[in-house]
Amino acid sequence: MKTTQTTFLITGLLILLTGFSGMAQSKVWKLEDCINYALGRNIQVKKADLTNDQNQLYANQAQANRLPSLSASASQNLNWYKGFDSSTGQYGSSKGSNSSNYSVNSNVVLFNGEKLTNKIKLASIDLESGKYYSATVRESVGINILNAYLQVLYSYESVKNAKKQIESTTEQLALAKERLELGAISTADFLQIKSELASEKSTLATTESQLAINKVTLMQLMELPVDKNFEVSSPNLDSLLLKSEQPDAQTIYNLALGIKPQIKNAELNKEGAVLNVQIAKADYLPSLTMGAGLSSGYSSLTTGSDYSTQLKDKINPSVGLSLSIPIFQKKQVRTNVSLASIAVSNAELDEINTKNSLRKEIEQACADVEKAKSEYAAGLELMQSSKESYDVTDEKFKVGLLNSVDFLVQKTNLITSESKLLQARFSLVFSYKVLDFYRGVPLIL
Repeated sequence: MKTTQTTFLITGLLILLTGFSGMAQSKVWKLEDCINYALGRNIQVKKADLTNDQNQLYANQAQANRLPSLSASASQNLNWYKGFDSSTGQYGSSKGSNSSNYSVNSNVVLFNGEKLTNKIKLASIDLESGKYYSATVRESVGINILNAYLQVLYSYESVKNAKKQIESTTEQLALAKERLELGAISTADFLQIKSELASEKSTLATTESQLAINKVTLMQLMELPVDKNFEVSSPNLDSLLLKSEQPDAQTIYNLALGIKPQIKNAELNKEGAVLNVQIAKADYLPSLTMGAGLSSGYSSLTTGSDYSTQLKDKINPSVGLSLSIPIFQKKQVRTNVSLASIAVSNAELDEINTKNSLRKEIEQACADVEKAKSEYAAGLELMQSSKESYDVTDEKFKVGLLNSVDFLVQKTNLITSESKLLQARFSLVFSYKVLDFYRGVPLIL
């Protein structure tokens, strides 16, 4: 009985584990799944996040620098000496003594030309700038994943089309064989169809290989170990293809200026550079520091009082101000100010360059949309006319009114038009998604 129960238990566990394994292997990845997975493992994203952690620590430290410092010290000393007897002119035996000293000290900066205040502001700016840089890296990862994902979808469609062509040509080859046996066509015509079938099988092998390569590319961008069972979902893209908008580069650019993280990052870098000038100029000004302390001690050479009494009697509080006035610093402050001013100019140029790059990217994206729309419209028209011509040619071929050479020419034209339309379709989808990306629309399909 126990053996039977054990057998059922083991069988149940195996079925359960097999089910989990099958579920893991049959996972179909959506675009957002791929992007989220990549963001969780991308090295550049992780490094940007670590930089943000560092900037947070620097910001906390900048705030803490306003607080007074506090330190304590304690020392214990042992001394040995020989007493000198002036009456005999001789040194006596060695004697020992001990002493203890204790102190507590504190310092606080009262004025240093607002250097501390500006450093706190700079640390806060660096923290925000780092977050925008991290967002820029994440966006770059997302757009790369989108491109690779669409390449996989394009390869899927190419494989489907290639298989459809093989099915069609296989039927035509069977028909050609029957007509050859009846003497209705020549052997050359039959071999033409047979050769076309072999060519289409070769095309299928090429498209399947390209599909595998595109999958590997996507998985590598995701930092996912290559898995032969990797599959992506095939969303309905027709809604994207039905858009009739006329993208305006200036409108999209004005919107992007307010939302794209690289622009915010460049603006904050310029603000930080301006603050660095103020921090450098603060060294021209005097600095005022206040210090306070408390000390006490004990010595065995002091007679008439014990340890605790001496510590109490020798308590010495102190407080003072220290003013440091720069007079001549070998042009170091002037050099630092000049270097900081140059950094401001560089930051301004970087901001202009970032904005110009964004404008050019958006202008190119709008041009790509117009080009893709034209190519897609032309592809639809070419596909329709090629399909109509092929249908007529196919009917003629079936009834023996057309030889295989003319038939294959028309079929090649149809295959070419299908390929161009497929390319135009995915090119248009990608172009629309790039525009959405600059508008701040999430990358989903």
